[in-house]
Amino acid sequence: MSDIIHLLPDSVANQIAAGEVIQRPASVLKELVENAIDAGATFVRVAIKDAGRTLVQVSDNGKGMSDTDARMAFERHATSKIKDAQDLFSIRTMGFRGEALASIAAVAQVEMRTRREEDELGTLVEIAGSRVFRQEPIQCDKGTTFQVKNLFFNVPARRRFLKSDSVEKNHILQEFYRIVLVHPDVEFSFYDGDDEIFKLPVSNTKLRIEQVFGSAKKKLNQQLLNIETDTNLVAVKGFIGRPEYAQKQAHQFFFVNGRYMRHPYFHKAVMLAYNQLIQPTDNPVYFIYFDVDPQTIDINIHPTKTEIKFENEQAIWSILSATVKEALGKFNVVPSIDFDREGVPDIPVQKADSIISPPKTSFNPSYNPFGASTYKRPQMEWEELYKGFEKQAEISDFNETGQDRPVEIFQSKMNKDSENTGTYFQIKNRYIITSVKSGMLMIDQRRAHIRILFDQFMKEISEKKGFSQQLLFPEVLQLMPDDYLFFEQIKTELRYVGFEFEAEKTYQYQVKGIPAQLKNTSGVLPLLSDMLERVRQATGDALSVIHEQIALSLAETAAIQTGQTMSKKEMTDLVDQLFACPAHNHTPDGKLIMTIWTQDEIQARFK
Repeated sequence: MSDIIHLLPDSVANQIAAGEVIQRPASVLKELVENAIDAGATFVRVAIKDAGRTLVQVSDNGKGMSDTDARMAFERHATSKIKDAQDLFSIRTMGFRGEALASIAAVAQVEMRTRREEDELGTLVEIAGSRVFRQEPIQCDKGTTFQVKNLFFNVPARRRFLKSDSVEKNHILQEFYRIVLVHPDVEFSFYDGDDEIFKLPVSNTKLRIEQVFGSAKKKLNQQLLNIETDTNLVAVKGFIGRPEYAQKQAHQFFFVNGRYMRHPYFHKAVMLAYNQLIQPTDNPVYFIYFDVDPQTIDINIHPTKTEIKFENEQAIWSILSATVKEALGKFNVVPSIDFDREGVPDIPVQKADSIISPPKTSFNPSYNPFGASTYKRPQMEWEELYKGFEKQAEISDFNETGQDRPVEIFQSKMNKDSENTGTYFQIKNRYIITSVKSGMLMIDQRRAHIRILFDQFMKEISEKKGFSQQLLFPEVLQLMPDDYLFFEQIKTELRYVGFEFEAEKTYQYQVKGIPAQLKNTSGVLPLLSDMLERVRQATGDALSVIHEQIALSLAETAAIQTGQTMSKKEMTDLVDQLFACPAHNHTPDGKLIMTIWTQDEIQARFK
């Protein structure tokens, strides 16, 4: 029998390795920009087309490469950042594995132009599918420019499994944020086609955060609190958000030694510091930078290098938690009681042997400050005012505000309707109760209204006939580039339910009209943010999911609140509309709307 084990060709091995390193266009951008940073670049220009499918281009003014290095860079495990195993314990560069360029060249068409400052001519290398097509000297600027075209051109299955343009662009932007936030000393620009999305000059860390996120978040500079501590184990610095600005979707970043990382354990330390300060569904903003000895961490766990193990994880957790709590206390985030003492007399101190006696007052009953007067108050026949009042009260119903009449009337009313259905009572300003043949029906008024409004909004979207109310003062909606991609998906559907938009600037709209069902016009921008987040998190058929998430967000915003008093007519109308809905037992997100206590269950409570 012949031997069956053999070495794979380099092209096949590179494609296999590319499956881990290059997962989508965002992976290409990450690897190329990190290489530019490691090359000492002070300016990096990024450009994409068709969400990176057609082109990802990264240009820098770094030190460039020689003719030999330009060719060697595309070989597997070829790197300039480490030389032996010992170097793995002192890594300060972004890359070190030597797999990125080989993996990219295995699944895309790559064109690289590079020149060192001391060289007169640069080098052009064209490579596709791990095969070099051309290498020749050319005239080019100092630094390196990569053009990665037609990603996964030779792996059609991988290309088909890429997501929509909006999703892929969002991943690209997230990778861009993770790099620019940790390198404020480098100037960046970002182009999507011919549109300049970002122009980030050299700045400090806080200003860089403002440059990236400030346009969409007003007064971002005022929302951030500074944190800083330095110990033998770790130096922690950065910024955390004030609790009052916490929201469902918040920007949260950890960096260690200039590298972005994910760390659920450290995230928990931050969240525990905000305990009792924010709502359970909200999240605080934070940008936290760790500086540790490279020998105490392991970054060589996964090719993406975002999973990092710490030797002193428990101790760093405690330091981080204390640092965040100190910042929240230092800046008086926790409200304190401050009594106004101006003009208030001092409270006397009681002595142990003193006798306590009640205060006494005296007055002259014959004193008349107006002097002699012949005026006499007329006699009032008070009894006449109450004639017939008791009879009217007996036949009157509950008042329109829902407040109860005297107890006797309530008992009389219950006796009359004990055997009939259709009479509603409100309990705790939250539940509607009525008798039914099988027992007692209890309905959650807010959930019932959400179900009704959801069906109405879904009908308006399908029929494209939503009614709008104009805003006296239009609201300005400023979007982040990644939010803008999702907003473009739902903009048409929002117009169907009554929203009216007018484009103002890039990523900025004026909201001039809102759905007629919305009573509180001050919450328009949070509502739109909630819709964007729901669409971002949604899975399944895109169009139907978008419609449902828009309708649910609108319904939850416009529905009556728990604790709202309802009149008898309002309760009757609400119940009638609820039972007219095709699905009236549960809300659109699966929460129970009503429950029935059977006669047996009620009777069992009196045993």
